[in-house]
Amino acid sequence: MKNKTIFAIPGSLRSGSSNHHILKFIGTLLPPDVNYFIYDRLAVIPPFDPGNDHEHVDENVAEFRSFIKNADVVIFCTPEYAFGVPGQLKNALDWTVSSGSFVEKPTALITASLGGEACHAAMQLILGAINATLIPEATLLVKFVRSKVGADGEITDEETKSEVIKSVNEIINKLGTLSEQ
Repeated sequence: MKNKTIFAIPGSLRSGSSNHHILKFIGTLLPPDVNYFIYDRLAVIPPFDPGNDHEHVDENVAEFRSFIKNADVVIFCTPEYAFGVPGQLKNALDWTVSSGSFVEKPTALITASLGGEACHAAMQLILGAINATLIPEATLLVKFVRSKVGADGEITDEETKSEVIKSVNEIINKLGTLSEQ
């Protein structure tokens, strides 16, 4: 049996963001036989243009699609910007519509922001539109995230830490189910 792969996508471009810290924490919870990769290249994906979405797409788009296709599970951890999905994340997701990269791909969603409700709802709609299979038990809204993640990147709020651990356990269970198929 081959190792399972989790592809993690932060919605924030800032490497020291709370979202990056949560994804790094998730990496510490995974078994050693799980390949875990946090993507940090959203900024290099060009603006979506349907006229350029053909067999020979930009190499950064092709790489992004390939990472998704080859992952067993995808995890998003994103903030909310101006009551919506961060532009660069939405742009990257637009590039996956025609490729079918997300079709039936088990996907976890963590929205970690000041409020986050609008982004959380929008991401669920987007993931539905691209036919991702949302793992309901691994879907989490973390409000007031800056008061729950310290400057050192540690999750300081025990309830939030517990919820993230529960989400990760659900992802690990999903990976186990995939192994049995």
